[in-house]
Amino acid sequence: MGAGKKVKNAAKTTKGKVKETTGKAVGNESLEAKGRSEQALGDAKQALQKGKDALKH
Repeated sequence: MGAGKKVKNAAKTTKGKVKETTGKAVGNESLEAKGRSEQALGDAKQALQKGKDALKH
């Protein structure tokens, strides 16, 4: 996996976790949901990139 893409996807996942936690702390369900979806997107992109890498080798 390209190092840049790996870091970018990990950052998106982390950012989503922060949003979800903040949303829970302040009682903002919308922010919490956005955080969960951002985490899922980051995880999906990482999985896709790993699959691409597996096919290359």
